[in-house]
Amino acid sequence: MISIEKASIIIVDDQPANLKILERMLKQQGYEVRSFPRGRLALAAAEHCPPDLILLDINMPEMNGFEVCERLKSNRKLAPIPVIFLSALNETEDKVRGFRAGAVDYITKPFQFEEVQSRLETHLKLNQLQRALQQQNSRLEDLVRSRTRELAEAHSRLRILDRAKSDFLHLISHELCTPLNGLLGVGRLAFEKASPGPEIDELQDLFEDSSRRIVAIVENALLLTQIEVEGEKFALEQVPLATVVHCAMGHAGEFARTRRVNLEAGEAPPVQVLGTENLLVKAVQALLELAIRFCDAGEAVQVACHPFTDTTQITIKCCGPRVPDPLLAKFFDLFSISEASTPGCDIGLGPPLAYRILSLFGGSLTIVNQDPEGMRMTVSLRCA
Repeated sequence: MISIEKASIIIVDDQPANLKILERMLKQQGYEVRSFPRGRLALAAAEHCPPDLILLDINMPEMNGFEVCERLKSNRKLAPIPVIFLSALNETEDKVRGFRAGAVDYITKPFQFEEVQSRLETHLKLNQLQRALQQQNSRLEDLVRSRTRELAEAHSRLRILDRAKSDFLHLISHELCTPLNGLLGVGRLAFEKASPGPEIDELQDLFEDSSRRIVAIVENALLLTQIEVEGEKFALEQVPLATVVHCAMGHAGEFARTRRVNLEAGEAPPVQVLGTENLLVKAVQALLELAIRFCDAGEAVQVACHPFTDTTQITIKCCGPRVPDPLLAKFFDLFSISEASTPGCDIGLGPPLAYRILSLFGGSLTIVNQDPEGMRMTVSLRCA
């Protein structure tokens, strides 16, 4: 920033006496001063070497002060230079015209040099502060552009990494499924060849349950990744609520039979909900299977639907162990619930997957403990 004492000033006045007095006084204050008796000469000098401030008379031959000021302000290079009028014209309309021409101040003659000095310093300081602010804004804009480029590059890299993660999981899934199908096929063939008996039946039930869990883990992990990476690709559709509930109960029915748990559901209302049918079915099925895991043999999972104005709720109730209260808030977080926190129940990836599916379509999922035992899950879906 230029110091006030070393500021460059142009004085324009057709009266040599005025020029001489102002020039001498300003130089004594340490300013660099150039004096001109004509506006045309001052404009040429300012174009060649712009000053920090201009003191400008109004009544001059060839070109008056108003015209000089207007030409200065029409020049992009010279427009920021503050102009102070020094004139014997003291009518209000003259002052207004001066300000409209672009001046920052107006001093009437005869003037006191102290007044000129005070106003001159004020506008020099204001102009310097304005320049500093513009420079700071320019630096901030450069910084914002730089950060924007960095964020765009980082976002691009993240998209590449997300795609690589998705491709990797698909590859792993394919590589796992091929030998896994072979193992499962050989296992089932071995049970078919084995001699019937209670011990073999128990082992076969354990084998089938483990097989379902392995396949579900692979499928759910892939779907979780797809939702996180390509969530915007899942289009909203109008799906009959009855279809979602009916299909989910049908898919969960086999697991319920193996656990000897009953599924009880009332009639679903004839409403349409927003989502993708197969994903909504998968979400409700995962929650039903979770409730089944919490039940003992002979107990029942109760399903009910409750339509509202903009949403429809599906409640799933079951008896069995309660979830520790501190864990309720993060029950559907990925990997947050272990078998140790839900005794006898390994819930897998189904519940967090259900939560993400419902969130994807603007729905919600909550869980509370019932009194004296059991839990209730509430699914909220947006109505079409």
